[in-house]
Amino acid sequence: QVQLVESGGGFVQPGGSLRLSCAASGNIFSNYLMGWYRQAPGKQREIVAIIGRNGYTDYAASVKGRFTISRDNAERTVYLQMNSLKPEDTAVYYCNGQYLGRTDWGQGTQVTVSS
Repeated sequence: QVQLVESGGGFVQPGGSLRLSCAASGNIFSNYLMGWYRQAPGKQREIVAIIGRNGYTDYAASVKGRFTISRDNAERTVYLQMNSLKPEDTAVYYCNGQYLGRTDWGQGTQVTVSS
């Protein structure tokens, strides 16, 4: 099991940037498929971006070209750099880790984009 703790959320104006961090416990972090998901009020949780153990990345169409996921296995941390933020990016962002059929979630961090 890995415990995940997100940070870096907040309030930002449209066009602004935020960087989310997800710190993981445990010694097998490097084996995990890591991802960021988000859930807006009244909507289902949706995938934002994933990063594999070998650095492979994939993004939701709505964030491609604006968001960048990365990981630092030595620090056991995954990041989500969010640029050109839009009001529709407002949501609770969750860190996710998957390994050998197990899925772990963080508690979430709120991102609000508004003028």
